[in-house]
Amino acid sequence: MNWTDLAFLNWPADARALQATLPPGVQLDTFGGQAWLSVVPFRMEHVVPRGLGHVSRGVSFTELNLRTYVTVNGVPGVWFYSLDADHALTVRAARRLLFLPYRHARMWHDRDGDVHRFASTRTHPGEPGATFAAAYRPAGEVFHAAPGTLDHWLTDRLCFYSADARGRLYRGRVEHGPWPLQPARCELPLNTLTAALGLPQTGAPHALYADRLPVRARIPERVR
Repeated sequence: MNWTDLAFLNWPADARALQATLPPGVQLDTFGGQAWLSVVPFRMEHVVPRGLGHVSRGVSFTELNLRTYVTVNGVPGVWFYSLDADHALTVRAARRLLFLPYRHARMWHDRDGDVHRFASTRTHPGEPGATFAAAYRPAGEVFHAAPGTLDHWLTDRLCFYSADARGRLYRGRVEHGPWPLQPARCELPLNTLTAALGLPQTGAPHALYADRLPVRARIPERVR
């Protein structure tokens, strides 16, 4: 698959409050003692099951993630609170096979030059509503974040964690090259993604942009 037109919008968060939202066995990760909560709008393009790339162009859709940063058994990764998407088959398959909290949403994404406008309204039955609207664009040269920096810590996460209905934990690994990051500017008139967590995101985010990154992902394996 390719991840395109992506923004990392990152806010510092209260570590104790975030840890209380995580299941047993998942430990909140921090950078210099500071926890972070991130919103990531982007496009998933040409998503193809492994081994079928020669016969299928795959599917493409818009996605919006709310995530924080964790470790399980000492291995750093990402914990998703929600993954909203406008592709029904992907939502059903990811909830069943990846144990990820994908949710149906109506989404809109438009690109005018280097300015991206993105909006989402969650429509998933039985789930709390959430809305998001933003305009973002790159605001600097492409760089690769150096190890030990905040930008590297926020973006160089090569696995995600999820839990099934019985509380069993899984690790899904992803493979990709270095992120082609750029500093970004963002206008964010609407964001209620964290309302259910009781953790409002206030103030301007630490914003990064990436135009395109090829990615491979593996089916999650149970770790606990």
